Amino acid sequence: MPKKIVWSPLAENDLAAVLEHLNKNWDAKVAVSFIDLTETVIDQISINPKQYPIIFKRERIRKCVLTRHNSVFYRESRSQVEILRIYDTRQNSDSLTF
Repeated sequence: MPKKIVWSPLAENDLAAVLEHLNKNWDAKVAVSFIDLTETVIDQISINPKQYPIIFKRERIRKCVLTRHNSVFYRESRSQVEILRIYDTRQNSDSLTF
């Protein structure tokens, strides 16, 4: 049974920023494609949250590479999966916070 997906405020802001960038610098088709890909990956995560590796062991945070430039960071609990960030991997990883 799929787990409930909960988006953190940071993840919602990240998604909005990515979509704004895509709409501004590319076109609507690219943005729609990114949305479709994101929805597909999030659906897969809700069904099988353990399919992607843990990268921050103490916090139990997992990472899924979404595109060449974006990764999804999330954490699973008993009843839900929390999407923590959609992070632009071109940024300095020291700036990554949850």
